[in-house]
Amino acid sequence: MTADDILKQVARDGIETIRVVFPDPHGVLRGKTVTARALPGVLAEGLRVPSTLLLKDVSHRTAFPVWADEDAPMRGASDVTLRPDPSTFRKIPWSPQSAMMHCDVESPFCARGILRRGEEALAEKGLRATMGVEIEFQVFRVLDPSLAPEQSTMPGAPPQVENTTQGYQYLTETRYAEVEPMLDRLRRGAEEMGIDVRSVEVEMGPSQYEVTFAPGPPSQVAEQAVNFRMLAKALSHRHGMLASFMPKPALPNAVANGWHIHQSLSPDFNAPHWIAGLLRHGPACALLTNPTVNSYKRFTPYQLAPTRVGWARDNRGAMVRALDGRVENRLPDSAANPYLALAAQLIAGLAGLDAAQDPPPEMDDPYGGPDGGEAPALPASLGEAIGAFAASETLRASLTPEVHDWLIQLKRHEWDRYLAHISDWEQTEYFANL
Repeated sequence: MTADDILKQVARDGIETIRVVFPDPHGVLRGKTVTARALPGVLAEGLRVPSTLLLKDVSHRTAFPVWADEDAPMRGASDVTLRPDPSTFRKIPWSPQSAMMHCDVESPFCARGILRRGEEALAEKGLRATMGVEIEFQVFRVLDPSLAPEQSTMPGAPPQVENTTQGYQYLTETRYAEVEPMLDRLRRGAEEMGIDVRSVEVEMGPSQYEVTFAPGPPSQVAEQAVNFRMLAKALSHRHGMLASFMPKPALPNAVANGWHIHQSLSPDFNAPHWIAGLLRHGPACALLTNPTVNSYKRFTPYQLAPTRVGWARDNRGAMVRALDGRVENRLPDSAANPYLALAAQLIAGLAGLDAAQDPPPEMDDPYGGPDGGEAPALPASLGEAIGAFAASETLRASLTPEVHDWLIQLKRHEWDRYLAHISDWEQTEYFANL
């Protein structure tokens, strides 16, 4: 679509408001809602928003000293400009008077731009990547939305919920039938927004589901992933439910959510070298594929998540699974910013092609065998992931030092806040006993 096409559609369909959005560092869509009357100016001139939207952690705290440090990026909470991408214009199915359009941010910290640069680096070698994703998430029924004023903290108190399925009924038709109206609502919403949904599944644990999309170019797949996360949360909220993409919810019997990335190259795919790159740079890339404190609670043996750096043929316990014509990286989780997670695949895989190194021997038992036990461990915490990322010259060069430092600062801010928090475990362990 062109800008003129958009203006004609807005007039023809009676669209009143347009959500002009971009993915923030965490893959959360942010932006402003403008009226149809304001849209021509936004399409022509862009839209200015506070630069601190690029500097916030998941709790919405600004992680940079924009008022005190003269060297801080975007000092003084200056503005940045959003440049709409007309090709992303979509009507919002559950809000017929509204539409949505993604933007590039005029900043080196633009997630869309970071992924696009990775695609361009691959294109310089005459290669194109095709990627597909499996997204696991949970949907709960809200019992108490926690809206009391004293619960309006930063972040707010989590809602009280109950399950939508009893759980541990993997791919069971009876469970699917119980929640079919809810899953149909999400699928139809995704399809109406142009997402080619290929499967909708009842996953392993209580209230856990999985969707897969048709494979495509990385930027297209990333956009579909952030749109799906947005629509799943919006549609669930409208029906008294909560969709959560938290890697490992702190709820009884809840299981962890992975975000598996399938990938291949054309016209020629040297899978061994690509796998070697994913493995060698996997611990450093974990900051992009597993970006939260909670992400590292998912790495437990025999839970279909990797614990060590290694690969195998069609073994779901390995970090990388080699399949016919493609590879699957099972390291990422559902909290990842899709743009940054897919960029990490391109950076690591391309480094493997450049190094022309072969991967280590295949793992027979990723969790307990001799090869599994000797393989390098994945980071056990966000702190370890930050250290691996900070030490990676490959990621620093590919992302640029400015972006590399930005991501380190964002995640150290989150990690430091976590370390300063006194947990329930500490209170139980020490308060009356010491």
